Amino acid sequence: MKPNPMRKTPLAHLLSLGAAAVLAGCSMAPTYERPAAPIATDWPGLRLSTSLASAPTRSPAVQTVSAADIEWQSFFSDAKLRLLIDAALRNNRDLRIAALNIEQARAQFQIRRADQFPTVGASATGTRQPAAGGNISSVYTAGLAMTSYEIDFFGRVASLKDAALAQYLATEEGRKTTQISLIATVANTWLSLLADEELLAITEQTLATREESFKLSQLRFDNGVTSELDLRQAESLAEAARISRAQLQRQRALDENLLTLLVGQPLSGELAAALPRGQALADAPLMVDVPAGLPSDLLTKRPDIRQAEQQLLSANANIGAARAAFFPRISLTASAGSVSTSLSGLFESGSYGWTLAPQLFLPLFDAGRNRAGLDSANVNRDIAVAQYEKAIQTAFREVADALAGRATLGEQLRAQQAQAEAEGVRFKLSDLRYQNGIASQLDLLDAQRSVFAARQAVVQTRLLQLQNQVTLYKTLGGGWKEPAASP
Repeated sequence: MKPNPMRKTPLAHLLSLGAAAVLAGCSMAPTYERPAAPIATDWPGLRLSTSLASAPTRSPAVQTVSAADIEWQSFFSDAKLRLLIDAALRNNRDLRIAALNIEQARAQFQIRRADQFPTVGASATGTRQPAAGGNISSVYTAGLAMTSYEIDFFGRVASLKDAALAQYLATEEGRKTTQISLIATVANTWLSLLADEELLAITEQTLATREESFKLSQLRFDNGVTSELDLRQAESLAEAARISRAQLQRQRALDENLLTLLVGQPLSGELAAALPRGQALADAPLMVDVPAGLPSDLLTKRPDIRQAEQQLLSANANIGAARAAFFPRISLTASAGSVSTSLSGLFESGSYGWTLAPQLFLPLFDAGRNRAGLDSANVNRDIAVAQYEKAIQTAFREVADALAGRATLGEQLRAQQAQAEAEGVRFKLSDLRYQNGIASQLDLLDAQRSVFAARQAVVQTRLLQLQNQVTLYKTLGGGWKEPAASP
């Protein structure tokens, strides 16, 4: 008899029913609604920038696109700094761990997705057991077998898959957050090294001046012109400059050690050439001035906020899995192949056979396990909501702080530069008056101390201003986007 091509085998019937059941399955997860952002609709203190004068000396280029759409290669114009950042992105261990976490989350998602499909494999069994009359009964089977496969009527398996997918997407956003922080830290450390170099140069100049003053005071004291009090004051200022030089040398070494850790390899070869040596912070290349945009933009621009939302979606999906645990669970085990009472006749004609073993399990008493599981899932969702809202509030505060710095640091730098110039003129006049016997040495030493402090303050404020630009770029979500590939 010719086989009917429309006739399905029992295994084919089983697979068809299973597919239909999966398609008919429903999700019991709550409908997701994004929580309202617990922040203001505008940045605080934006009018502060218009009420303060800005430094007119070096105005950075203003960008009209958002910070998140500006590649770090475009934001940082210094070739040396870009070289260090590129090396850090290739070798930094924190970023490498973040990338491996993505691979791990992807594998977990693939495991959960595979749970939605039956597992079919080759199977062979053989049993021998005593039978009536002292004989031995044998049964051998060989063919295809499907292990226990859950028909997902109530969406438990699908919810677990959705939760794993959200966790995977969260790790993707976590890697972007790590990259943003790494780029900003490398840039700020490099700027700190520039400031160390400039402060060391100022300190060396001041130390040379104070040593000359001390030698002159020693000579005048030896000739009975001045008192020992004037001599010791000059000596104290010279030693204070040596203290400052030692502190700055130590700080420069610490900053280099930090940069080495961030880059993930020794700073040798072209990386050593990228370190600032004798370069003034005032000569640092400009960075673009990015617009703040609206606070609501952070919800889509900041990877850490998107990461928190994906974790919230995962917790929401886990509630669906916990709810489905209250309902019956249907699983199937099936096999099809040859069956024979003797091993030699296992593959002979007419030995075909199949088995189908459906199982339904309805929980009646579990000592409150399912209820506790649902309560735990709900609490985890509430925790995820709070973490999401906190991520938004933290991002809002970080951007607001950076905007406050941008609004005030320019005026502070202008005022401190003017103060340093005034102190420099005061020192020259005090020195002239001292040489002519009009002013005391105490007036000269006080002017010398003030001009040194004022020059240091200018460098430190300029460092804060440049680092604030980097911080604003980071807090607005810039630094994770790679340049588009050229055609």
